[in-house]
Parts: sequence; C-alpha cells; structure tokens
Amino acid sequence: MGIPQVDNFDIVEVKFKGGRKEYFRNVDYLSLTTGDPVVVDVPSGHHIGYVSLQGELVRLQMQKRKVRDDDNILRIYRIANQKDIEKWEEAKNREIPTLYRCRQIVEELGLKMKMSDVEYQADNSKATFYYSADERVDFRELIKVLAGEFRIRVEMRQISLRQEAGRLGGIGVCGRELCCSTWLVDFKNVSTSAARYQNLSLNPSKLSGQCGRLKCCLNYELDTYMDAIKDIPEVDKPLQTEAGIAKLQKTDIFRKLMWFSYNNDNDWHSITCERVKEIQELNAKGVKVFNLQHNESSELEDLAAQSTRELELLDKKFAKKKKKKKPRNRSREQQTSNSPQAASPRPASENRENRNKGPRNPEAGPKQDGGNPENRKRRNKNRKKPRNPQNQAPNPANPQAKPDNQGGNNQQGPAKKENKRRFPPRKNQNPNNNSGNE
Repeated sequence: MGIPQVDNFDIVEVKFKGGRKEYFRNVDYLSLTTGDPVVVDVPSGHHIGYVSLQGELVRLQMQKRKVRDDDNILRIYRIANQKDIEKWEEAKNREIPTLYRCRQIVEELGLKMKMSDVEYQADNSKATFYYSADERVDFRELIKVLAGEFRIRVEMRQISLRQEAGRLGGIGVCGRELCCSTWLVDFKNVSTSAARYQNLSLNPSKLSGQCGRLKCCLNYELDTYMDAIKDIPEVDKPLQTEAGIAKLQKTDIFRKLMWFSYNNDNDWHSITCERVKEIQELNAKGVKVFNLQHNESSELEDLAAQSTRELELLDKKFAKKKKKKKPRNRSREQQTSNSPQAASPRPASENRENRNKGPRNPEAGPKQDGGNPENRKRRNKNRKKPRNPQNQAPNPANPQAKPDNQGGNNQQGPAKKENKRRFPPRKNQNPNNNSGNE
C-alpha cells in the first residue's frame, strides 16, 4: 500500500506588527517558508507581513479561532521584493512622529483616552490608531484633525490593556518575553481564586503583570493543582486536641502535608492528610486526641522508652570501642619500675658530672683519635671554641707561644665581637690531652 496523498492546505497565517495575525489564501501556490515577507491584499490597498504558519496547523488554528474557510479570505499577491520592503520602511519611519503628534492633539481636545500605537500600511495609504479607554469616547473631531494634518485615511481601533501590553512588548518576571506579545492570542479571564488554589500570596503587585491585570500564567498550572487538591481534606473548623485547639496554617499540596499551630504557640506542627482525616472523624464522634501526632499519652511513653533504649545501645557501642583500644607496652614499664635505678632517680646535676668524667674503664687508657690527621685538624678547626666568662688567660695551642698583650694596642686589628648568647665553658673530656692536637 502506498502513502495516501493529502492535498496541501492553501491558507497561510501571516503575522503583522504587534503580534496581529490574519489568514490569507495562497492562490498561486507560491513556495513559502516561515519568515518570508509577502505582499497581501487588504480592503484598502496592500500590506506586507511575515509568514508565521502554514499547512494543516493553520486549519487547526482556524477551527480554534472559529474562522470560516470561505470567499472572505483575501489572497497573497507575491513574495515581497526589495522595492516593496524599502517603501514599507519609509512608511514605518512615520509611525513614531505621528504617535507623538496624535497624543498632543488628544490633550488639546481633552479626550479621556490613551494612544498606544500607530500602524501604517505598506502602500502608505492608511494609518490605524490603537487606543485604550475606560469609557466610551467621541473621537469624531479627532479623526477630522488627524486626516487633515497627515493627509491620510485614519482608522481608530480600541484595544484592551492586555492587547496594549502585547503590542508594546516587554520582559516578564520570569525573564522571558511576554506571552501576549509572542504566542498568546486568546485572553481568558483570570481570577484571584487561581492564586488561592496554588497557595500564592494575594499580593496585587506580585500577581499583576505589565498590563495591570492578573497574570495570564496563573491559569497554566491551575488544572494540575485542582487535581491534587482532591485528596486533601477541607478544614473548616480547628482540630480539637487535649493539648489545645489546632488551627490550619499552611498546606503543601504535592507533599500531602498540612501545618497546624496551637493557640498561644508560634510553633507549627506538620501532619499528613490521612492523620487530619483521622482526627476529624474522632472529633465528629466527640473524642479528643492527645495531640496532633498521637491519640493517647501511652504512645508517648512508648516512644520515650524506645528512645532511651536506643541511647543505651549507643553507649554500649562506644564502651566497646574504648575497650578495643590497644594498651601501651606495660612490660617495659614494669622492667623500669622494678630496677633499682628507676626507684631512686638521680638528680640532673649528678648525671651531668658523670657524663663529663673520663671513660668508665680506667685500664683502657686515653681515647685515641684515629683516622686521617688532616681530617682531624679540619674537625678541630670547625669545632666551637670554649668561651671565657671569668676572663682567664686562653690556653694557647702552643704552650711556648707568648700570650697577647691585653693592655697595649692590638696591632693585629680590632677584636672580634663576642657572641651575645652566653653558655658555660665546655670542659675537656680528655684530661691527658690538653692541646687536643699532639
């Protein structure tokens, strides 16, 4: 079986300034794509717009807007060329000066109306003035003045505040372009009940849009909220408990939770919707529950006992962990405690004297320095010299050398600065070797 052939729908949706959309017939079956500028037939000449929709989607939109497919639908002449677009741009450049001048004329005539926008036709033969007013306005004198000043055919068209916001455009609180200026065509009534069902604060400054009316987006999720509210009980009266009277404060529709508070108490208590239904049934029978969470006080005692048992289990776990810790090496401590030296510790001064004494074995004789004599000399040179805090004569390396003349002038140069850090003199560990280098 082959694919059935379906005739293409020959009506095209064309968009004009301010989001205004109309339907035209593609008589010549031009190959059009979305966004192409086309010259269309209008009752008083021709105009230029952009293709916004075509195909079977146009049929659905016409059914939605209740537009009949008859001979009243005008035709598309051609795709706009460069000359048509240049002439259209010249006509659009006259719109802003015309709007300002029209507002001045309205003030001079004292009319209670607000001029919102002006739209020139592409052939520069007609201008449409859009205005909004709370009351009916007699603008016959205004039309005469405008036609005489601008030498053009004038048409006055009243629009609502929402249509005015759509024509002017803007950015909403969501950060996106206004729905009424992009895709929204049919404006439905929006009431404060839509905000109440969604648990929104009834603040007019937050609920109103740029048009001054309630936001159209309040109706977008209203059906979802209405379906979710079916499972939530209605609380017309406060709940009766032994702890006090509980009043409803807040409802979370999607989590199925309800918050209540007792009189003279700022704390909110959250309970499920099933629990609320249970309390309402008991109150209808004349029974008061202990509080919002429990029916009787015995339940609280059971919970308290359970919590204490859990705490005891936690204490036992921590006690086991402490026992599992490895003890220190007690054998080493016992050996040190049993030794006679550990029982009577020596003073620090005695230990220091024993350290400065000679070798423990007297028969061993003096300690002999081994190794290379050059390395030994280098070590002795780098070794720190003992300080002389008692101003004793230094022990020269060569005993035959004469000491320096301390009283006279030192011819060898200025004396070296003494180190500020003072330490006791270092005693020679080898009393037999005074020179240290024999």
